[in-house]
Order: sequence, then structure tokens, then C-alpha cells
Amino acid sequence: MDPESYLYIIGTVFFLSGAIVSLSPVPRTKTFIYLLSFLGALCFLTFSLHLLFSPPQDLFSIPVSSFFEFAFRGDPLSGFFILVISLLASAVSIYSIGYAKDLKHQGLMGFLFNLFILSMFAVVLSGNVFTFLVSWETMSMVSYFLVTFDRDETSAKAGLIYAVMTHMGTAFIIVLFLILYKETGSMNFAEMKTHSAQIPDLLKHVIFVFSMIGFGTKAGIVPLHTWLPRAHPTAPSNISALMSGVMIKTGIYGFIRVVLDITGTGPEWWGIAVITIGAVSSVLGILYALMEHDIKRLLAYSSVENIGIILLGIGASMTFRSHGLFALSAIALTASLCHTLNHALFKGLLFLGSGSVMHAVHTRNMEEMGGLIKSMPYTGLFFLIGSVSICALPPFNGFVSEWMTYQSLLLGFESPSIVSKIVSPLGGAALALTGALAAACFVKAFGISFLGMPRSRHAGEARESSPFMTTAMGILAILCLLFGIFPGLVIRLASPVSFPLTGSTGLVSGLGFLRIDGSSTAISPAAILITMAVMLSATLVFFLALRRKRKTVYADSWDCGIPALTPRMQYTATAFSKPIRLIFKNIYLPRRDLKVSYLVKPFFVRSIRYSGEITPFFERYIYEPATGFIQRVAGKVRLLQSGSLHLYLGYILITLILLLLFGT
Repeated sequence: MDPESYLYIIGTVFFLSGAIVSLSPVPRTKTFIYLLSFLGALCFLTFSLHLLFSPPQDLFSIPVSSFFEFAFRGDPLSGFFILVISLLASAVSIYSIGYAKDLKHQGLMGFLFNLFILSMFAVVLSGNVFTFLVSWETMSMVSYFLVTFDRDETSAKAGLIYAVMTHMGTAFIIVLFLILYKETGSMNFAEMKTHSAQIPDLLKHVIFVFSMIGFGTKAGIVPLHTWLPRAHPTAPSNISALMSGVMIKTGIYGFIRVVLDITGTGPEWWGIAVITIGAVSSVLGILYALMEHDIKRLLAYSSVENIGIILLGIGASMTFRSHGLFALSAIALTASLCHTLNHALFKGLLFLGSGSVMHAVHTRNMEEMGGLIKSMPYTGLFFLIGSVSICALPPFNGFVSEWMTYQSLLLGFESPSIVSKIVSPLGGAALALTGALAAACFVKAFGISFLGMPRSRHAGEARESSPFMTTAMGILAILCLLFGIFPGLVIRLASPVSFPLTGSTGLVSGLGFLRIDGSSTAISPAAILITMAVMLSATLVFFLALRRKRKTVYADSWDCGIPALTPRMQYTATAFSKPIRLIFKNIYLPRRDLKVSYLVKPFFVRSIRYSGEITPFFERYIYEPATGFIQRVAGKVRLLQSGSLHLYLGYILITLILLLLFGT
């Protein structure tokens, strides 16, 4: 084994040491919990670069029985997702040093924090079905305890919904793995891939559908997303960053591993289905985010949107591959992987920024914030960078991956299929609409939270976060800018994954310059940055020159004779998003309640009370009827539980008779 391969062992030791230290009764040792997790993340980060540019390799295995064993294996796909996890985990570890010191049960938090990160690494390094399922369930259970960490009614309900949804997804994953084992005769992923050609087409279709449901539940695709805007906000903010930034990406990893790697090329309709699901998830995700006043729920719904964007790239890649367009398939998959990394960075940054804001103002409601840019300048700057990145504006990283995805979808015109030529550009249109709505969403998120006047006492008394918290946000902000200016760095990290999975041999790309094969479009983010800097400098020179020619006189602006402006005169989050609500009223199905109280009707009004909300479509028309049906059936089945021992013996007798009759 190469010396670099031992880095994952060292990293594992660091994380386990952090978990052990967190259980120590000595208070001083608590300061080392997140330092150890930071060092562990750095070890895995270095190890990921080794895996990306090395052949697949078996790491180690631990026999449990003659049939089961824990087997860990690394390849470029594992390496890329380890890179994504470790980049965000290292920054969140630094952030947690300052953030977790004010939390209750610091030791429990540190213990779960280290196990959570380690379980995600175990998922992407799993070499067989048994290891994957154990790691997957460990990750799910640890994240459940983190969602319910505050131990209140809201977190308990969110945790219950999360547990039900994630285990429903796991059930589909188990079934698809059983099908793979039955048809290939192996539980090892590498051997499954070798023998996947003998799987009948019908069963491949079943595997694809079950993968979409099972892994899509963890990723948060529509309509399986209902747990995500509940679970992510209730978790502590450092955990929310990990859950939204990287945990949901394990669903993307599992889908790529099973559908693209093991089963291989599928029919065209697979890709069309993924593009459709991605388009619906991206548009509806950002539409629901726009209506949120809870800053963490807004960010959670935005994760649904970005998972949709990632699926748009994967779907385009699958469609191109089904028609033998391997170079275009590699471009689309590269775009998807790039957005996977970029989303982890800017979404992690935004959740950490929201955690700093909540730490200062003690609320998640944006209507009670405002004016925070004055008292929290670093947090405001870094949140602005995350907002610009997620809106896909140059020169930050979100622009590069969304631009590549958009170009990949437009290249659907190169497909020989009429259906692909129609669906792929429609996916591009959905992506364009998503980008415009995302810009409106994060103008609202940043403007209402950080600009204007404080809307509450806590907002007026807010103070900047600790140096550890601002340092972590600064690291992620720098990476957002770096990967935006030099997209070739991310493309070269994604290429060792996309080429083997698509059968392509190369991609035209360069450091800081990007060109799409088959398209006349080329772009240089570095050149965009230089152009913007030159234009900004020219504008400043122009205004300075103009200022010298005339004397500037400062005076109060006209305020209608009002003695002083108040926070009530500002735009609210509700007012800002009201036009969007009206435009998309057929999707939101808004409801409003207007109550007017009169002194003398109809001329003298005592008070007007207005309330409005949107209809939670999926909860109201899908999950509530399904839950009601299950409860009714469970109520009838409960009648069998009478408490009578004689009746239970009768059940056993009937079961034995049926087994004797039909068991042969």
C-alpha cells in the first residue's frame, strides 16, 4: 500500500480521538475536540487528492462472519466526494471552536460531530453492500440525534419526520442492493460492476427507479424533500452546514455509484427522467425559498434547488451517453460534479453566516433583523459573497458550474433524439428561471437581514462573531472566489471521475479558461474579473474627476415632514416577495385572512389585521392523505392486538397450518 494511503487511517484516528476527548470530564480538554476534527479533515483532504489521481485500490477489510465483512475501497469517485466533505468539514471544525462553546452539552455535540463526519467518509469509501448500509445507517442515526439536539417539540417533530423519510429511502436502497446481489452473485461493488451486463433490462429499470427514490430521499428531491426544510433549520448551525453542504450529497454519490458506475449505460428515458426531476426540484425549491422568512428554512429550500441543478447535469450526461455522445456526456457530468463541490462551499458559508446572525440576534426570523452590516461587517461581507456565489454571478464559483450545466443542456440539440432535443433545452430554460429567482431570493435574504435599520432590540445590540467563526467563513469565501476565477482547478479535480464514468477521453479546458466542445461559447472568469476591476476603477476615476469640478453639498433627504424614519417604514420580507407570490399564485395557492375592526363602520377604522400564507402543496395533498390512510389501516390492524393469550396461540396455529399447506 502506498504511504499516502495511510492518511485515511491517521485521519480516522484524529476523528475518533476527538470523539473520545469530547467524553472527558475535564473541561479544558473540550478545546481540543474540534482541533482534532480539523486535523482529521486535513488528512482526508490530502488522501482524496491521492485517490483522484490513482487507480482504484482496496484499503482494508474486517471479516465479521463467513458472509459479511467490512470492506473499504477507494477510487476517483470516492476521492472526489471525500474532497467535498473534507473541505467543508475543515472549515466547520474551525467555526465550531467559537460556536460550540455557548451550546449546552458541549461534550455530546463534539462526540456526535466527529462521528457524523467520519460516517460520511465511511459511506463514500464503502467497498461492498454490507459496509455501505452500516455506514449509511450510522450517518442517518447520528444526524437524527443532531437534528433533535435542542430537545424541544419542534426539533422532536422534525427528527421524527426525518427518521421516517430516511428509513423509507433506505428500504428502497436495500431492495435494489438485493436485486444486484441476486443477479451478479456478489456484494462487492467492483464485482457487481463486472457482472452487471448480465442483469436483465427490466431489472435495470427497477434498480434505476429504486435508486432515484432511495438516494433521492436523502438528497431531497421533489417531492421527497419534505424532511429537509424541517430538519436542517432545527439542527445547530454548524451541523446544518454539514447536512445541507455535504450530507445530502451522499445521496448524489450513491446514485452515481449505482446507476452510472455499476449498471452503466441506460436507455434515453433514464436521463430524461433525471432532467425532469432536476428541473422541477430546482424551480420549486427556489420558489418555496422565496416565501420563507426563516433564514435557515430559506437556505434549506435553496438546497433542494441546487440538488435539482446537480441532477440536471447528471441527467444530461446520461442522455448523451445513451446516444454514444461520450465527450458531451463527460462535459455534463463534469458540470454536475463541479456544482456539487461549489454548492458545498457557498451553502456551507451561508449556513455558517446564518449561524453567526442567530448567535447575535437570537432569532431565525428575518423580519426581526436588519442593519446587521454595521455591527457585523465581516459576517455581512461573507454572507454577501455566499449570496453572490449561489446566484451564479461572476466571478464567483457558482457562475462557472451553472454556466457549464446550462451549456450542457443547450448541447442537447446535438442529440439524434427528438425527445432529447426538446427536453434538454427545456431543462436549460428551467435553470435560467431558477437563476433569476435565486437572485431575487438572496437579494431578499441579504437585504432584509443586513441592510436598513434594526427591526428588534437584539438586532440593534448585535455584535460581531468570534474570530474562529469569522475565520472559517473567510476561508470558504476565499475558496468561492478562487474556484470562480480559476475554474480549471475544479474541472481537473472532477475530470478523473467524469471521464471513466462516461467513456470519454478528454475535455477542452484550461486553468482559468473554459471552452465547451461542440459549442462556439467560451468564457474566462479571470478575464471577467479583470474587466470588472477595470470598469470599477474607471467609474471611480470618473466620479472623482467630476467631484473636483463641482462642490458637493450634503443635506437631509426629503422625508414628507416626518421627524425621523422608523424600522416600520422599511420593506419587509413579506412585501419584498409579494410580487413573486402573485405571479406564481397557481403554484403557491396563497390564502389570506383580513380582519377589520371599526369604531364606526365604514368610516372610522380601529384596526386592520392581515395574515397570509401559502398552501404546502405536497404536505397537504400527498403526505397528509398518505399518513391518514396508514393511520386508519394501523387502527384496524391494532384490533388484532387484543391482549388475549388464547387468541395469540390461535394466530400461531393458523400460521403453522398455512406454512404446512403452502410451504412445500
